[in-house]
Parts: sequence; C-alpha cells; structure tokens
Amino acid sequence: MIIDGHQHFWDPARADYPWMDAPELAPIRRAFGPADLAPLLKANGIDASIVVQCRSALEETEEFIRIAHATPSVIGVVGWADLTDGTLGATLDRLRASPGGEKLVGIRHQVHDEPDPDWLLREDVQRGLGAVFARDLTYDFLVRTRELPAAIATAKAFPQARFVLDHAAKPPIADSGSAEWTDRIKALAACGNVWCKISGLATEAKWNDWDAERLVPFVAHAAECFGEDRLIFGSDWPVCLLAGSYGEIKGALEACLAKLGPSVREKAFGANAKVAYRLPIA
Repeated sequence: MIIDGHQHFWDPARADYPWMDAPELAPIRRAFGPADLAPLLKANGIDASIVVQCRSALEETEEFIRIAHATPSVIGVVGWADLTDGTLGATLDRLRASPGGEKLVGIRHQVHDEPDPDWLLREDVQRGLGAVFARDLTYDFLVRTRELPAAIATAKAFPQARFVLDHAAKPPIADSGSAEWTDRIKALAACGNVWCKISGLATEAKWNDWDAERLVPFVAHAAECFGEDRLIFGSDWPVCLLAGSYGEIKGALEACLAKLGPSVREKAFGANAKVAYRLPIA
C-alpha cells in the first residue's frame, strides 16, 4: 500500500484558520476536500492518505473522523485536542468510540506558533501527552529549529511512546540550511522513538525557484540520521500547491529518496507510516 502520510482538508468559508491570513497564502485560501484529493491520489498511484490537523479546534478533529469514516482512502487522522485539559483522557476516549474513531491515530498541536519555545515541557502539556500515549496514539511534532530542544527532551521523557516529526522540522532551505537545524535533527533522531516526515520541504524553499536537487541535502541528512525505517513520505497537500502540483512534489521527493536506495523509497511510501501510526489496515 502506497500511503501519503500527510495531507489536509479545510474550508475557510466555514472556519477560521489564523495561519492562512498572510497575503501570499491567497492561492490556497479556498475549500479543499476528499473529492479534490481523490483524482490526485489516483493519478499519482497513491492508495491511501492520513489527514492532519489544521486548526486548534476539537470540532475539526470530529469532522476529520467523520470524513475518514465515510472515505475508505483516508486511513488515519492526526487530530487536535487540548493537551492542557485535565479531562483530555475522557475526550480522547469519546473520539475513539465515535463512528470512524478507530482511524484516530495521532494528535498534533502547532507548537511552532507558541511564544514559549519550551511549551512542550510545560507540566500540563506533559500530563496531556501522557494521556495521549496511554491510548497508544502517536504525537506529531510540528516544530521548527527553535523548538527542537524541547522536542528532544520530550521524546526522551516518553521513551516508550511514538513521535512523528512533521516536515523534518521545516529546515531553512531558502537560506541554504543551518548548522543548528543539522545538529538538532541528529540529536532528535538519536531518540529511537521518533519518525521523520519527508514532507513540506518545497514550501520551505523559494516557491518559484526550487527543484529536487536543492532538496536532496536535507532529505539525505534526515535519512542519515533517522535511517530507512523512520522516514515517511507526505505531500503536505494542499499547502504544497504554493510551490508545485501534487505530482511535482511527489516526483521530487521520489527522486530524492531514489538516490538513497530502493528500500528507502519503498519503506517511506507506506510501511513506515503503518508502523509509526499503528494504522488500522490489514
């Protein structure tokens, strides 16, 4: 099974997405749903996808679970829930008991938008993470270089838990990278319980001036650090449309992974996502 490990649905006419207010994001400020994604999956040989949180609202998580229940190709939901809520455990139990709730495989929060770079280390957040892991769910790190030290400390604090790093922590590709990102990615990967999504990289480059070759050093570094068993492909559609079409993004990442060997590509396009998220598939 070929899996897109990271895509989104949204409708700005029905909900507020504060991160979408920037003028340069106007091209994607419209509704995107399963009917828009389906032909792209078919055209690009993708069997299934994981839909990922876009806003800090439990209503969105509930909606994604309903979509997953009605859409066979959506095999996983990485939703949002308030990690600081003392009743989080009961909320997660309710979500998982709802129709389609077995497809809730992970939780995510937009940590890189928090003013505090150590937000993950707050006592109430750590307690919430404990509730997530007690239910065998995965936690997605949405962080940049600034928050990586807190992510490293968190991965070490929960050695039996499963974490997925979204977008390889958004390396500064447009600025040709940084030693800080390079070193901190290596330190996070040393925690054996973290997987890394090769996703969202083209939009960290210059949108109108990038190609696969410019992504290669960053993909290669992630592969060197995490190994072939902990890389996951994700399109980051429709955010990726800012830099290229679904096919262009998939083709570029395939080209990067192909340089690392056939088994790396094969595992990143399905097997690793299944393990990281304990996907409910045969």
